Amino acid sequence: MNLDIPHTPQYRLHLTVGEHSVHHIRRIVRSLLHEWELTELTFAVELGVSELVTNVVRHVPDRRCTVLLARQTAGVRAEVSDGCARIPLLDLDLDRDAECGRGLALLDAVVDKWGVSPAGGGGKAVWFECGTD
Repeated sequence: MNLDIPHTPQYRLHLTVGEHSVHHIRRIVRSLLHEWELTELTFAVELGVSELVTNVVRHVPDRRCTVLLARQTAGVRAEVSDGCARIPLLDLDLDRDAECGRGLALLDAVVDKWGVSPAGGGGKAVWFECGTD
C-alpha cells in the first residue's frame, strides 16, 4: 500500500462480522473522519466500507475480515480484506429491479478509485480511495 504521509494515521480492525457489524463500523468511520478533519468524505467512505463489509457477511463463509482506514495527504484509503479468493465483479448489466448486486456499482459511483488486490493466505483485499483527486 502506498501511503503519502510518513507515520500515516491509520486504524485497523480484525473481526468476524455479522448482520449488525456494519452499523458499528460506520460509527467508527465517522469518528475517524471527524478526528482527521475529513468530514466532507463521510458519506462516501461510510457507504464504501458498508458495502464491502456487507459483501463479507454475504459471501465469505467464515465472515472474518480486516478493515483498514488510512489517512493520506489528500483523503482516505479504505480496505477490507478477507480469506476468500473469490474476486468480486462490477456488474453493469443488472436488471433495474434487482435487489442485490449493486454494492460495487454504488462504490464505483462515490469513490475516486477502487480495486482488488491479492491478500495473504489466498484471500483478497478490496480497497478504495476518496478525496485523492
